[in-house]
Amino acid sequence: MTGSSSSPVAEGTPHHDGLGSRTAAVLVFASSAAVLVVEIVALRLLAPYLGLTLETSTMVIGIALTAIAAGSWMGGRVADQVDPRRLLGPSLGVSGAVVAFTPAVLRSTAEWAPALLLLIASTTILVPGALLSAVTPIVTKLRLTSLAETGTVVGRLSGVGTVGAIVGTVLTGFVLVSRLPVSGILIGLGTLLVAGSALVEWRTRGWTGTPALTLVVVAGGLATTVAPGACDTETRYHCARVVADPDRDSGRTLVLDGLRHSYVDLDDPTFLEFEYVRALASVVDAAFPEGEPLAAHHVGGGGLTFPRYLAATRPGTRSLVSEIDSGVVAIDRDRLGLGSEAGIDVRVEDGRLGLRRLDAGSRDLVVGDAFGGVSVPWHLTTMEAMTDVRRVLDGDGLYVANLIDHGDLAFARAEAATLSETFEHVALAGEPADIGLDPTATALGGNLVVIASDRPVDVRATQKALDARQTSWKITTGDDLTSWIGDARPLTDDYAPVDQLLQPYSPGNSR
Repeated sequence: MTGSSSSPVAEGTPHHDGLGSRTAAVLVFASSAAVLVVEIVALRLLAPYLGLTLETSTMVIGIALTAIAAGSWMGGRVADQVDPRRLLGPSLGVSGAVVAFTPAVLRSTAEWAPALLLLIASTTILVPGALLSAVTPIVTKLRLTSLAETGTVVGRLSGVGTVGAIVGTVLTGFVLVSRLPVSGILIGLGTLLVAGSALVEWRTRGWTGTPALTLVVVAGGLATTVAPGACDTETRYHCARVVADPDRDSGRTLVLDGLRHSYVDLDDPTFLEFEYVRALASVVDAAFPEGEPLAAHHVGGGGLTFPRYLAATRPGTRSLVSEIDSGVVAIDRDRLGLGSEAGIDVRVEDGRLGLRRLDAGSRDLVVGDAFGGVSVPWHLTTMEAMTDVRRVLDGDGLYVANLIDHGDLAFARAEAATLSETFEHVALAGEPADIGLDPTATALGGNLVVIASDRPVDVRATQKALDARQTSWKITTGDDLTSWIGDARPLTDDYAPVDQLLQPYSPGNSR
């Protein structure tokens, strides 16, 4: 009985083995922040291959939470069995090495072994997430040497960890991503973690693996420079490249997240390479008198191919463009020849918020071109959004939008159903097999153009314009369109499972 009275717990005198309160707080704060940085940046790394969808976000968040739970549990368990001072250096150093290699590993896997992407992605999040999450229970073990201060120590470190996670989230979302490429963020974070490991090692002398991990971080940085999927520019939302057309000196293709997004002819804005853009032009040219200037609003900008076309073919047209990605707008100006063309005003803003700022009846034309091949901003698809489109159009106004879907085209059907609930007249243009006009052929999906207005759509004139532009597309409306829509449910702000309806982009299809 008396022999136990000399233990620190019984005496209540703490003995922290050289780990001060401030050092403990810094370790917990930094490791918790790093976990959230890895989580957010992982979403951006995976978006070009899986889409920035609800499902992708849910998966990454779930993996990160699993890593936090596993790391916290295992870190506490191992800290009870091994000297905690020997665990801090490896936890920081190994996680730093994995983080630094993550960009090269994920991009290489996506290009060369896409079937393994989810497994590799899970590993690159789980390993550093678990190791970094283990830091908090390890540090807590080192600080908890007296039962008298249990609540204070645990509460303080828990609070510090939560604040670290908040700072990591805000710093990444509002500062780092807007100023640094994601590969640079992760390589920099990996370097800081290995440096932190070296400092801890110097204090504890319990581990000597930092030099080797430093070499790993350097190798990760070098590997990132030669890994596939590199970008000319990493914007806030996209991995962007501009590719010159070898067959047309003035032709440029804007590639976003690996998909051909826009084609711009720097010398001839009337040259329309992509078939869906020719379809948009056909619809508009059939709906409005030739050369008549229009007041147009574009939801989504990309390379601004269509606003340039309207400016060239309808002098005096005023096009207001809502483009959410300032990096894409910068590319338009620096690489795609966008100058001070009269009538094109580009605003960096969310498309739906841009619609709200417009006056009722102020537009002849609204063009929707914000949907991608692997993800769709769902809030631009709903009845409430389309009601706002209808509000800003004048009585004879026209809404025309590019839809992208594959497989059974469930998303495209739901969007057509949504427009049918909002506008008096709706038509759909696309390949005959995709819009139900050729039942003997298999629908492949891809681009479709939907047309909506409160005035009748001139189907004959539109089809004539499509034919004149040498497209193979057809147009459908009325009962045929109703049959094609089937039992698809309209989308609303309260119910818009777009990520589940959309069949993602498949190789071989352009945007």
